[in-house]
Amino acid sequence: MDIFGHIQVVDREGRLLARAASEAGTDAKVPTCPDWQVRDLLRHTGMVHRWAAAFITERRTSYRLGGELPALDGEELVDWFREGHAALVETLTAAPPDIECWAFLPAPSPLAFWARRQANETTIHRVDAESARGGTPSPIDVDFAVDGIEELLLGFHAREKSRVRSDVPRVLRVRATDTPDERSWTVRLSDGPPVTERGATAPADCEVSGPAARLYLALWNRLPFPQVTGDRALAALWRERSAIVMG
Repeated sequence: MDIFGHIQVVDREGRLLARAASEAGTDAKVPTCPDWQVRDLLRHTGMVHRWAAAFITERRTSYRLGGELPALDGEELVDWFREGHAALVETLTAAPPDIECWAFLPAPSPLAFWARRQANETTIHRVDAESARGGTPSPIDVDFAVDGIEELLLGFHAREKSRVRSDVPRVLRVRATDTPDERSWTVRLSDGPPVTERGATAPADCEVSGPAARLYLALWNRLPFPQVTGDRALAALWRERSAIVMG
């Protein structure tokens, strides 16, 4: 996906998130994040949107912590979220393609990184908001889900911070069954960070598979894996240790 496509996702998903949060109410529990209520979700995502936009607007070239969470609640908190989301979309849209600022995953440019990262951030938390509201969740495009899986496997879990490790080398296969080529990834687990390769490059000890959107959400621990074959302990290892540390 290109930068414009990711910005469109940020825009759409943020609007869906705000609507679901308003309909659920800020007291509602978030089933996909059991320790959170909707107010926690709005405060977190709204802060992240402002944090991301600041790197671009201020041309920040080194890491800085996010801002403080607001004491607002109810519809005032929803409005605060909407303001930060709209500002992020505007910032991404107006930024020059060659802007220089801090980023923490490989990407063609800092702007490409931030557009992609916030598209995934906002989509995952939209799913959280809709889980609190209940009802039928909004769909996730197959191509976007594949791109999101790649950000997670080839980006986040290639870092030293990844805790998905095994004392004995093992191989986990991830396979999206609804893509034309049944897109797959081979995740080599060891006592170091996982190493992910596109395609079925080695025999797998365990395979997790299913439609790309469901697989995307499962890898982000929002749904169970659609299908697991082989050593289920590797799928359990992923669920236990794959929580992301940002930055």
